[in-house]
Amino acid sequence: MKVYADHAATTPLMPEALEVMLPFLKENFGNPSSIHSWARNPREAVREARAMIAKCINAEPEEIFFTSGGTEADNWVIKGSSGRLLVSSYEHHAVLNAAASEAKRGRDVVYVRPKVGNGGGYIMPEKLSKAWEDGIGLVSVMTANNEIGTINPIHLLSEFAHKRGALFHTDAVQAVGHIPIDVQEMGVDFLSASAHKFNGPKGMGFLFIRKGVKLESLLNGGQQENGLRAGTENVASIVGMATALKMNCERMEENTEHLENLTARLRDGIDRIFPDAIYLGDGVAGQLPGFTSVSFPGHPAEGLLHMLDLKGIAVSTGAACDSKNTKISHVLKAINATNDIALSTIRITLGLENTEADVKAILAALRVALMNKGGMSS
Repeated sequence: MKVYADHAATTPLMPEALEVMLPFLKENFGNPSSIHSWARNPREAVREARAMIAKCINAEPEEIFFTSGGTEADNWVIKGSSGRLLVSSYEHHAVLNAAASEAKRGRDVVYVRPKVGNGGGYIMPEKLSKAWEDGIGLVSVMTANNEIGTINPIHLLSEFAHKRGALFHTDAVQAVGHIPIDVQEMGVDFLSASAHKFNGPKGMGFLFIRKGVKLESLLNGGQQENGLRAGTENVASIVGMATALKMNCERMEENTEHLENLTARLRDGIDRIFPDAIYLGDGVAGQLPGFTSVSFPGHPAEGLLHMLDLKGIAVSTGAACDSKNTKISHVLKAINATNDIALSTIRITLGLENTEADVKAILAALRVALMNKGGMSS
């Protein structure tokens, strides 16, 4: 039995998304920027998708800009903004490496560490206050962490930044489609999202840019996306992304209940197998549905991952984008996890297609893996 439990890395394409994509990969292949009749259907599809996505996050259609994914969106904001940067130290590398690139060009970057509590990390306004320096033009704090699932109180952080004259960006890649996202309530100026995290196609994302806020272009060329993002629109992926987001938002309450039930069963089973397990990711605003970041002290995570993989169970030791890097995760360092905890932590992230039978299979494989490594609690 094969079980995919690494949905924080990517999610399977929703059948409904594939269905709406196919016509734009075949007969409706026209370039939306052309002026002949072949462009009409693709252009209208892009317009409708933009409006659909905007409605899902309580934005205006003209505030949605299509990108190749979350990485491009993050880079666009970091490199297209001005002033000093203030970013959290447990951001995704799309933000951290973009900020490091700006630092090499002479721009000042200030880092803020998350507040640590009960095995998790989150950012609060007092943390921003302690790190604050004159001249900060942009604050970037993720909505939810991609390794431990902690949700940050973004509305409080954006309010703090705005009172000091700074713009606010949130990397919401891990959160969009999974928890309610309202850019008005959050008060953000920029928000990044990636389709493949909510059952849409890979290589597609969007950036919310609040009306009236200026941002320099990252890609120059044609006049697509109101002249801010050059490149022929990926129509099929745009409509697939919009459909996947709309359906996830419509079913969010049902999806959350399903994932919370499965997660409760998973954790109950882990506690019976290994009572000394340590869960990471607690925060003032909670944790993403389906997320379990758990440490089995004394049992190297890399070994557990490979043993589970041999049983057909896909989990992760951290961010998939950093899977070749075996050093301790920067996220776990940021929340002050000890080396033993950090090196024995695996991430199990359940998705919509997972079942109780999948949870039982994960637990059975975990039991064998922990026994084979020795030292399992009874």
